[in-house]
Amino acid sequence: MKYAVLIYSDETTAAARPDAERIAITGEYMALAQAPEAVAGEQLQPPTTATTVRVADGTVLHTDGPFSTTKEHFAGFYLLDVEDLDAALAFAAKVPAARLGGAVEVRPLVERPS
Repeated sequence: MKYAVLIYSDETTAAARPDAERIAITGEYMALAQAPEAVAGEQLQPPTTATTVRVADGTVLHTDGPFSTTKEHFAGFYLLDVEDLDAALAFAAKVPAARLGGAVEVRPLVERPS
C-alpha cells in the first residue's frame, strides 16, 4: 500500500536550534529519504515563499504566504510503499518532527485501477 507521510513543523523553533543540532536533524531526514520503503520525499521552502490561490466568482485571487496562520506548517513529505498501516506508522515515528514539537500525518493514497 502507498501512504503519504506529511510533515508539519514550526520553522521558528527549528531556526532557534544550534547549527550542529540542525545539521544532525537534517541528516536524519536525508537517511529516511534513502530508506527502501520511501518512494519519494521532498522538503518544502519556508511558508513565507508560498502563494495561496483562490477563485471567487470566477476571479482568481493570489495571496502571498501560506493558507493558514498556525505555528505548524506543511514542511515536506515522504511517499511510502509499505505492506500496511503499521509499517507506515513505524516509519512516521522516525521522522524528527514527530519528536521535536511538530506533527506527522500518515494518510493512505487512493489506489486507482491501472
